[in-house]
This record gives sequence, C-alpha cells and structure tokens, in this order.
Amino acid sequence: MPPSAPDPVHAEPPSTAATAAVLLRLEGISKRFPGVLALDGVSLEVRRGEVHAVCGENGAGKSTLMKVISGQYPPDAGTLHYRGEVCQFRSPADSEAAGIAIIHQELNLVPHLSVAENIFLAREPRKGWLIDRAALRRNAQHCLDRLGLDIAPDVLVKTLSVAQQQMVEIAKALSLNAQVLIMDEPTSSLTESETEKLFAIIHELKRAGVGIVYISHRLDELAQIVDRVTVLRDGRYVSTDRFADTTVEQIVAKMVGRSLDDVFPRRTSVPTPEVLLRVQGLTRQGAFHNVNFELRRGEILGFAGLMGAGRTEVARAIFGADPIDAGQVMLGEQRLAIHSPRDAVRHGLAYLSEDRKHDGLALKMTVAQNITLANMEAVSNRVGLIRFDKEQVAAARYIKALDIRTPSSSQIVRLLSGGNQQKLVISKWLFRESRVLFFDEPTRGIDVGAKYAIYQLLDELAGQGIGVVMISSELPEIMGMTDRVAVFHEGRLVTVLNTRDTSQEEVMHFASGRSIPSPV
Repeated sequence: MPPSAPDPVHAEPPSTAATAAVLLRLEGISKRFPGVLALDGVSLEVRRGEVHAVCGENGAGKSTLMKVISGQYPPDAGTLHYRGEVCQFRSPADSEAAGIAIIHQELNLVPHLSVAENIFLAREPRKGWLIDRAALRRNAQHCLDRLGLDIAPDVLVKTLSVAQQQMVEIAKALSLNAQVLIMDEPTSSLTESETEKLFAIIHELKRAGVGIVYISHRLDELAQIVDRVTVLRDGRYVSTDRFADTTVEQIVAKMVGRSLDDVFPRRTSVPTPEVLLRVQGLTRQGAFHNVNFELRRGEILGFAGLMGAGRTEVARAIFGADPIDAGQVMLGEQRLAIHSPRDAVRHGLAYLSEDRKHDGLALKMTVAQNITLANMEAVSNRVGLIRFDKEQVAAARYIKALDIRTPSSSQIVRLLSGGNQQKLVISKWLFRESRVLFFDEPTRGIDVGAKYAIYQLLDELAGQGIGVVMISSELPEIMGMTDRVAVFHEGRLVTVLNTRDTSQEEVMHFASGRSIPSPV
C-alpha cells in the first residue's frame, strides 16, 4: 500500500539534509506497448525541494515514465520507491492518495462541469450526503487566487480557452497539496505573464519541500527553476546533471544525438506582392471587432497577442468554425461565403487547431487514415472507394517527411506521443495541398529537433506560394519565422509590423495595450 502523505502547506521549512532526501526513486523501469518499447531500463530520482527536469525528443519516453509514476501505467519491469518504501500504484487515485499529483500535457478536465467542480472532482467538500457548494466555491477561489487567475469558479470549463483550461489543470494539481508534483509541459499554452506566475508558485513549492518533476520543450525556461536535468533518448536513460554544470546546447545534443547550430532555419522563401487572402471588417460580438489584414502569396504572417486577445477566434471564424456578425473574406478577387469548415476546405483554406485531440485527430483511427482524412478523394477510385495502396503511399511520404515516430502507418493514433500526434495533424493539411494554412500553436508540445523540421516545412510551403498564418504564444518563434506580425489586443488587431524591423519588446508593448515609448 502507498504511504500516507503529510500536507506540505503545514510542513516546516526543510533543513539542508532534508532537502537532499530522496522522495522518489525509479530503478530499471521498462514499459512496452504493441510494437513499441517505450521505456528500457530507465532510472530516476527526485529529491525533496528540487525541480528535476526530464528532457528528450518526442517518443523518448518522458510522458510514459510520468504515467508509470502516477499509476496510470503499470511498469513491465523495475521498481518504484516512494518515501523509502517500494510502491506499486494501481491507479492515479492510489498515487494521489500517497501525495503524487500530475499536470498532464493533454488536458484532463470534464468540459461540462464548472471550474470548481473540476478542481475538486471526487474530493468535493460535503455536508452529510450533499456537496457543500459554498465551501466548494470558496476552496476553488483560493486555488485560483493563488495563481492570480481571473476565472470565476462557477464558469463551465468548455467555455474557457485552452490556455485558461491549462491554468485550471494546474490549480487542480496544486489543490492536492502533493509531496511530488509532476508537470508535463505546463507552460505549453501559457503567456509570458502566466508563466511567471507559475514559476513563482514553483519556487514556493520548493521552499515547502515539494519535489517537482518538470517536462518542457522550452529549454530556455529551465534555467529559471531547474536544479537537475535528466535526458532520455529512444526510451533509454542518457544522463543526469546539475543544471548549473551543463548548457542548453549540451542538453539538446544529448536529446537528439547531434548538435543544432541554429534554432530557426535560414528563410529561403520570399513573399510576393500579390495579396492571396484579404480580411475586411471581420467582427464577432464579444470576441473580436473590425479585424483587417492581408496575407500575401508565399508569406508567413504571425498572429501575436496575450491570452484572450482574439487570435484563435479570428482564425476559427475565417475557417467557418464560428459565425461572424460582419465583415468579408476575399481569396484573391473572389469573395468567399464560408458557413462551415467544409466550405473553407473546398476553397483551399486549412486550419490546424491548438487542441489537436478535440479538433484535429480521429484518435481511434490509424495514422494513414488520419493523414488522408481531409483529402480522401486523392486516395479513392472513381466510384469513391478508398485505394489502400495509395493511402499507404501517401502516409509513408509524410511519416518520413515529418519524422513521425510510429511502428507503422497502421498504428492507432491515440497510442502516439503528443508531439507525434501534432505532426500528424500537420501532415493531414499538407496532404490536402491547401492555398492558405492557419497554424494555431503548430509546435506546441513538439521537441526541439522536430520543431526545426516543422519550421523548414513552413518555409518550404511558403516557397511554393502558399500563404501561412502562424499563431504562436512564443515570441521568439514569431520573430524567427515570420515575414510580418499582426498584433492583437482585447479582440482588436492593433498593428501589423515588419518582423525584421521590430523587436519582441515592441510587439509586447502593442500586445499589452501600451504605447511605444519615445526614443531617448
């Protein structure tokens, strides 16, 4: 049975010796799935009061290892020691009861329940047999206030943005008062200010003696919080180092087995003066107002802004996923009447959602079926029957081009890692050969090596005359990959800047609604 866990909020500040005590030790953990050896003899230890980063490419085994720790997967071999005892958690409920909480990379919330109900799901305060609604709301508000979130406890989770849902997931994990907290890509959809709030909470937890396992593809952020870093590659343990004794470049080299000279590839495409897409006066009450912009042939246009600025909402409206109240969309000289995504796809528009599992994938279908899903006529015969030989050829092309880690094109998509699922969504729209591509957080949850490959693909697409809109919360990505950047603030497109003539600071001034300071 797992040992009981004290409440770290009431724990005394740890001594130097206690801080170094090992809370969690994994020895020789292996896990196999059909056709895949996900973990091969991996060892790891987490000490009290430390942040221990686990780094690796997609498919390296990071998320699988975390699911073993949290009781979601039983290991096929190896032992787990927690607070000095050998444990075998049979479910996430077991690990939570012992004091281990996990913030999943993929959101694990119930959409039709409120924020408060999600935070305390199955742990609701009660008055006799009934839920104490006042206490539930009060306790949830305390968790939200701790993160500085302006979210009402009673609002339904399905009405929140992905970034807001991510913060609710974090609040839920913090409410457990865990001794070991696993954070799997917690900042992947957070803005810079939200990330700063999270890091402040992490430092608070460290002082309380909590051991934190931290997974992130944003390697530059590790220096702010990480004490030690373990690298995995292809399901195997590579190394563990004090973060102060290594560099991001050395970590990357261990992750991918090679060095990456540049974060972003050299842009080879040059946009033409021809306007491919023109948006005029686009308005949806409560979401965005009077949005105007042009996308040129062969251009990569960035959408930047803080959470809730309206970037995703504008893209969804253009794609026909959400209705508009006013405005028009022109493709070349043709005014488009888009009432649904089907209309948009027929006109040559594509949209890669930031929520790949909900909007981008058929999780119970195969890799090949997902790649060809948006362009089935290309792999069908004259009477509409799918030619499986053509489907397999198309799938093999994109599996190779995007380096999708899968045993075969017949693999069920839900068994792939999050990053490989993201690359699969991109493959689907590349196979469609669309004229305009909206990529909403295209590298979210993607490792550093795969990001580089995706950046190269975007540049190649632009070089073919395709118009690309990149929506990203990572300003370095916007600055490194776009020709121009459209900056949103509170539902308005406030300016469009030439990327080479601006800076991250100027973009943030516009995104936050502040005026640009006069030069000294």
